[in-house]
Amino acid sequence: MNLAVRHFEVSRSNIREHRSVEATISDVPAGQLLLKIQHFALTSNNITYGAFGDMMGYWNFFPTDRDAWGRVPVWGFAEVLVSEVDGIVRGERFYGYLPMSTHLLVTPGDVTPEGFTDVAAHRIALPSVYNQYSKVTGPMDMDAEERTAVLRPLFTTSFLIDDFLGMNELFGATSVIVASASSKTALALGYMLSANERGDVVGLTSARNAEFVGTVGYYDRAVTYGTIAEHLDASRPTVLVDMGGDASVLAEVHEFFGDNLRHSCQVGATHWDKVSFGAKLPGPAPQMFFAPTVVEQRIADWGADGFRSRLGAAWNSFEASAATWLHVREHADFEAVGAVYSAVLEGRMRPNEAHVVLPNGR
Repeated sequence: MNLAVRHFEVSRSNIREHRSVEATISDVPAGQLLLKIQHFALTSNNITYGAFGDMMGYWNFFPTDRDAWGRVPVWGFAEVLVSEVDGIVRGERFYGYLPMSTHLLVTPGDVTPEGFTDVAAHRIALPSVYNQYSKVTGPMDMDAEERTAVLRPLFTTSFLIDDFLGMNELFGATSVIVASASSKTALALGYMLSANERGDVVGLTSARNAEFVGTVGYYDRAVTYGTIAEHLDASRPTVLVDMGGDASVLAEVHEFFGDNLRHSCQVGATHWDKVSFGAKLPGPAPQMFFAPTVVEQRIADWGADGFRSRLGAAWNSFEASAATWLHVREHADFEAVGAVYSAVLEGRMRPNEAHVVLPNGR
């Protein structure tokens, strides 16, 4: 076998730079699977993986042969092309963590009827939640799969943030500000906060996205950057959940609320080019939220089945809501990856829009 494969890679020192590289797979060793990647989503969530690639280890999942370049992880669906693993056969399909590539070799362990864990040596020390692949059963529903690829990974993060704030009783606050409120992770969090009645939920966003944020139904109100002093009460105990990482937005909120900001939760970097770590700010120091750690804690608390049940019920409710506003654009060509990546990176997309790439075509 001499299978030509393609990979999309990003400069680790400047994530605006990218390239397409080709390679050849000539053999599938015993104990491995060759997956043909069918489709994956590309959102600002993936930009966060690139922006925090060194700090949080995201480059380590799909290493390249040159340290200067990395493969930004995405979530999607793949089909088994060749199996050298007992219990997994050609044609079976799995959902999980993938590179922006046409194919992927994995080393399954803990194989069950529900899926497997990639136990390749370079992934053993990485967070286990990213190494698990779920088996797809039943006929393919492309719309549902696309919503899953776009929203399910970031919804899990939002579910955990909502649960974290609930466990801590909002740190004594009565209001939650969600910054970069039009991002998909923020929208999912807004939905959960509203559904669980976590106080007044404010969507902090750009003027361009304010109408959508104010009408999607997940926030009590939308406030634009630079105007919080005109619309919010500095004496009200408040929590900030920041999806954007913009240093000026972070400073605006911290300086306005001071000690009445009860907790500052840093999640993403949709404004990746405006991130500044370590700045001295009034009020509590911003704390990074790392979802895999909270997943492990909740699985210990609830058991694996209990965690899946709670998450699944919440996801089903959010997915039904998101289906009313989410518009997915398909790109059935590996050549489209670069243009889509750049559009997402530079924020050139509407908040109700998402991109799904079929790297091997239809």
